[in-house]
Amino acid sequence: MEVFFSSQQWLALIPPVILCILLFFYVYIILWLRPERLRQKLRSQGVRGPKPSFLFGNIPEMRRIQQLAKSAHEQEAGSADMFSSNYVATLFPYFLHWSRVYGSIYLYSTGSIQVLNVTDSNMVKELANCKSLDFGKPCYLQKERGALLGMGILTSNGDLWVHQRKVIAPELFMERVKGMMNLMMEAAMSMLNSWKNEVEDRGGSAEIVVDEFLRTFSADVISRACFGSSFSEGKEIFIKIRQLQTTMAKQSLLIGVPGSRYLPTRSNREIWNLDSSIRTLILNISKKYEHVSSTLVNNDLLHAIIQGSKDGPLHSCTPEDFIVDNCKNIYFAGHETTSTTAAWCLMLLASHHEWQSRARVEFLDICQGKPLDFDILRKLKMLTMVIQETLRLYPPASFVVREALNDMKLGGIDIPKGTNIWIPIAMAHRDPSVWGPSADKFDPDRFANGIAGACKPPHMYMPFGVGVRTCAGQNLAMVELKVVLSLLLSKFEFKLSPNYVHCPAFRLTIEPGKGVPLIFREL
Repeated sequence: MEVFFSSQQWLALIPPVILCILLFFYVYIILWLRPERLRQKLRSQGVRGPKPSFLFGNIPEMRRIQQLAKSAHEQEAGSADMFSSNYVATLFPYFLHWSRVYGSIYLYSTGSIQVLNVTDSNMVKELANCKSLDFGKPCYLQKERGALLGMGILTSNGDLWVHQRKVIAPELFMERVKGMMNLMMEAAMSMLNSWKNEVEDRGGSAEIVVDEFLRTFSADVISRACFGSSFSEGKEIFIKIRQLQTTMAKQSLLIGVPGSRYLPTRSNREIWNLDSSIRTLILNISKKYEHVSSTLVNNDLLHAIIQGSKDGPLHSCTPEDFIVDNCKNIYFAGHETTSTTAAWCLMLLASHHEWQSRARVEFLDICQGKPLDFDILRKLKMLTMVIQETLRLYPPASFVVREALNDMKLGGIDIPKGTNIWIPIAMAHRDPSVWGPSADKFDPDRFANGIAGACKPPHMYMPFGVGVRTCAGQNLAMVELKVVLSLLLSKFEFKLSPNYVHCPAFRLTIEPGKGVPLIFREL
């Protein structure tokens, strides 16, 4: 049977045919040909890596390796020292596998994103010394992590980032942080007094899961120090940012898969709703703040951000976006990373009692009953070493991430525009060639002569990042950690609960997967 089409029917078919052709060219050129040309430029220079699949890159292989590692870990559970185990093998086993096969520099893909994975010391050094604005944060962060980070200081590039750094960094210089010590001590004492009451109510010894307490403490500090409000006022923001962080972490392997963030999946809908709620809450606080501050002299971080939104190169974002995105960056980075590090620190001190005793004795010897002040903090060498070793073993950020915003040369390799460069921090921090055969063991003594004495070369220690993009809040984080840990050591002895399960989890930061329950006894 023959089928005939009229001229009108043929004309009706033209638009969908053209659409299909354009879609084909988009898929072929943007999602395959352009990434393949980038890969070819790197391969021609001797850079190797696993072969990517169409659309998904190496995601299927990453999932397969992760599943095999999970099965192997379950079979070996209980056979090894949990504190000496390298969690990279369970969280990111594909990186370990590929580094064994391809070396310290290799190329892989997640969807349309091409990543040059680097643990080579010389290339890390060049990256750390690179000051070019052509080398910035990956563009995908603003898209894939936009709900959490937007175009704030953690993700922006060029003139916008320079402006944000000038606005925010001075508010976190050590001189300003010194002035925040009293409110840190107030927040810490409020938490410790609640623990003291718990211990007394339970007859001198109590099991406390510390994670949420530490999050509340850290959130209270960042709220009061930087935004002029107490934790209760910003509590809803912190809760929603935590929910957003957890939801986005579940999607990590889908980063770079074309269109995945637009699909109305359950997690995407949750992300969109949380993003909208957080934006409204932050703008309400900033408007309230502006109204109150018109009659007061203010010099905190929120004031600086609001002023920064009124001047400077904001071509790529609105003043409202400037305020919201930078507040989200500081709410997230300023409290989540510090509280997570404090939890790991307590876990390690609880399981290495000799270091708990040494840090406590040092503090009591230096303090001698005097109120805690900045001068005492400066002298706490043992505690500083413990914190540095904790940050080595459990750095809160998992990767240093950069993108070549234009063609450039790095480590003797011509890097094409659009190439992402990732340094897996945990792998660099546990590399036996850098840290010696005890790289996986907790040993604060390695920092007895500072970072340069612990690590050769010192640029391979990067808990706060590297180069010009080093974390602006590291002074605040270190002082906050010293305050809460020194006060805690002066009031309690503590050990790990039998209920503790060691399972580091990746939730955009590396955190204790099932919490840190400790048994406290008042001194």
